[in-house]
Amino acid sequence: MRAVVFHEHGSVSKLALEEFPDPVAGPMDAILRVKATSLNGFDPMILAGTTGLKTPLPMIPCGDIAGEITQLGAEVVSGEWKIGDRVCPHPFVLGEGMTGETRLGAACELVRIPARNLIRIPDGVSEIDAASLPIAYGTAYRMMLTRGRIQPGEKVLILGATGGVGTCCLQIAKTTGAEVVVTGSAAWKLEKLRELGADHAIDESKQDFVQAVHDLFGKPRLFGGGGVDVIVNYIGGETWARALRCLASHGRMLTCGATAGFEPPTDIRYIWSFEQQVIGSNGWMPDEQVALLEMVAEGRIRPVLHAVRPLEETPRSIQELIDRQVVGKTVITTT
Repeated sequence: MRAVVFHEHGSVSKLALEEFPDPVAGPMDAILRVKATSLNGFDPMILAGTTGLKTPLPMIPCGDIAGEITQLGAEVVSGEWKIGDRVCPHPFVLGEGMTGETRLGAACELVRIPARNLIRIPDGVSEIDAASLPIAYGTAYRMMLTRGRIQPGEKVLILGATGGVGTCCLQIAKTTGAEVVVTGSAAWKLEKLRELGADHAIDESKQDFVQAVHDLFGKPRLFGGGGVDVIVNYIGGETWARALRCLASHGRMLTCGATAGFEPPTDIRYIWSFEQQVIGSNGWMPDEQVALLEMVAEGRIRPVLHAVRPLEETPRSIQELIDRQVVGKTVITTT
């Protein structure tokens, strides 16, 4: 099969489109013909070898998968699945880890996945849209709804909202009836977020986001009023303590990562004085991925696509991620 492969860690120059052995199905596996996959924030880090994870080499990038079943293992329950079914599997495999991180990814023509991971793509949802969802949108869904429990009328601040997770957080918050504030440092990115429904957009190249939130809603007050009810902060680093100054009394700080550093200075005076909550969210569950697919099928959200490109343009697309020239998801197709 054709696959985008790297044999050693480094820059995108290490990626090459080459012939790679077809996967072999175990008794409880399915083989899928990949129709589309998408890039995520971890792809440049896995390529560079900066995550601390043990990555098998040679390696194929990309974790999200949308395709059709071409083969079923001998012990897969008869009648549950059939050849040709369209599926978007959950990419985390027990005992193997995340597809594209610690097991071979989906920037290729064929992948092996346990049949228990299969999730059906609803009618009306394209493979391109389905491939945009699992990792970024699944993470956002769990953080915003399952863990964060965003409510109508709440004020939600999303820091650095231009990636896959951020654009989905924005859409989900709007479906709940929240008032949404986003931050970024490029005018063209902020304009796209406004088009997606952001009520307020803070350009951090021109204005401190803490002051901007205070200007919009006032400073948080001990006994209610001011600030925002929810902050989505997967950046960490120097934003952490500053963000606490924007958070209302009994407000919630949601986090699913820390792209700018996981050991930030903090100021716990705000946490106890304003009785704030810090809520972690880690990945997503299969039923949450099913719910996302249904939301897309019903037209309640739509994946934000930066670009749709052929397999051979994977290196260029990963470089765009590195250069922060992306809003939404880049989808790679194999046909």
